[in-house]
Amino acid sequence: MKRFVNEDNKIKNDRFSLAFNDTLSVFKYIAPNATDEMAWLTSKNEYYQYLTPRNQMTIFQFFGSSVYVKDSLPERKWKMTDSKRTICGFVCRKAIYQKNDSTRIYAWYAPNIIPSVGPEGFCGLPGAIMGIATEDGGIIYFADKVDFALTPTNEGIALEIGKNKVYNLKELRDKLEKDYGNTPWGKRMFDDMFRWL
Repeated sequence: MKRFVNEDNKIKNDRFSLAFNDTLSVFKYIAPNATDEMAWLTSKNEYYQYLTPRNQMTIFQFFGSSVYVKDSLPERKWKMTDSKRTICGFVCRKAIYQKNDSTRIYAWYAPNIIPSVGPEGFCGLPGAIMGIATEDGGIIYFADKVDFALTPTNEGIALEIGKNKVYNLKELRDKLEKDYGNTPWGKRMFDDMFRWL
């Protein structure tokens, strides 16, 4: 990997959209107009959150194929703080999620924007998540524009899935551990794929 990544390209900026209403949110990658030779460095997963009945469909991009995962919305225990910052003109509050001993995630949510939605399938805060970051700064999302006219749609998902298997998170994790757990890069793949989950 070191021969591909250098000082000029070590920071990768991708664009995503988060469209939502009071029942559905859709988080999707926005492909650039120009060819991106380093596109393979970052994940381009899609998240469809159904706020009633509280489940989500995640479409992981895995070795050039789509893998479909349907499961309940995650339950995370957020620690609220008094810290605030303004993002896109909205005063946001900071919350912290301690996933495990080594993974802490910071989120900034706007209490004035409802419902509880966010990038990468994050939710569970009293307002829309406008920014989210891992503690080490390895992955950072921040809203750069708010457009309430953008509406979500999940049309075509059933056709796209077709006859492909739809896993739940446990089934997918078990399958990947069985298929790739003995490879030297298997653990890194698990960490990257399930970083947010």
